[in-house]
Amino acid sequence: MAWKGSSPEYDVPDPAEVIRMVRNRYGKVWRKKGLLTGLALLGVWAAVSSYYQVEPDEVGVIRRLGRYAGVTDPGPHFKIPLIETVTKVPVQRQMKMEFGFRTAATGTRTSYAQGNDHLRESLMLTGDLNVAVVEWIVQYKIKDPSQYLFKVRNVSETLATLAEASMRYVVGDHSVNEVLTTGRQKVADKAKVLLQQLADRYECGVDVQQVVLQDVNPPDPVKPSFNEVNEAIQEKERAINEAQAEMNKELPRARGEAEQLVRAAEGYAIERVNRARGEAERFVTVYQEYQKAPDITRRRMYLETLSKLLPRVGTKVVVDDAAKGMTPILQMDRAPMSSARAAAVAGGDR
Repeated sequence: MAWKGSSPEYDVPDPAEVIRMVRNRYGKVWRKKGLLTGLALLGVWAAVSSYYQVEPDEVGVIRRLGRYAGVTDPGPHFKIPLIETVTKVPVQRQMKMEFGFRTAATGTRTSYAQGNDHLRESLMLTGDLNVAVVEWIVQYKIKDPSQYLFKVRNVSETLATLAEASMRYVVGDHSVNEVLTTGRQKVADKAKVLLQQLADRYECGVDVQQVVLQDVNPPDPVKPSFNEVNEAIQEKERAINEAQAEMNKELPRARGEAEQLVRAAEGYAIERVNRARGEAERFVTVYQEYQKAPDITRRRMYLETLSKLLPRVGTKVVVDDAAKGMTPILQMDRAPMSSARAAAVAGGDR
């Protein structure tokens, strides 16, 4: 080795020569160690990148060289680095979409954000050509991860468009009163069924769990007039209910009085019929007795008639031209004799 310097005993070595010497002596060792280190780092990277964990509410969708290769269940798994990729899809998580409003903050008191864009999606025309502001929520789950990832480019945007179209279609088939009051549940149910049909047709891979009408109101400019109309409708309903109550009170009473008159007339008719039948039977009976004993029957009828008529006259004196001596006085002021007694008297006189 040559040393350079001012003094031959202490010449400084040439740096290039030193480097060459070190490279010749230790170069192979360094190359071997570098290769081993690279292989070790590559193995660590391969081990780290091949392991993945799927959470309990997710599934892993595997793509091998960009092509769909299958689904893995929750738990630890391994994949081939650089060849297989895994996308985790939350199939058990319920997701929500809001229309007409947005939740700004949740907690003890939830606050909502309003805006022109939100009003645009909630302003709808009803079946009776009225306008209503409909705010609703769509809750859904992912039921087919492959369709959710690969069939539609933007599932959230597509599902939002389908939900708005479904709600507008259903609201357009109902009156504003149905949407605001009695038909809200029916509107929500029909919108849910229609949205699920559209989502299946477009292969969105989602399961619509629920459609809830959050709030339905008339537009702000027409709220005063709408409230007046509602008050008039309520007043009309109140008057109808009062009239119905009065009718329900009067009709039973009128029906009872009519039934009473009918029953009284029927009783009177039965009484007259029975009396006529009794008189007819009595006349037949008297006629039959008359045929058996005309004189006795005639005398009895005469005495019965006198017993009914003479008490009404007052004091009576009967004079018999054929009688000799004092004329007997018949006490006509007493109660009339019965038919049997009159018959007995008539028989004794005979």
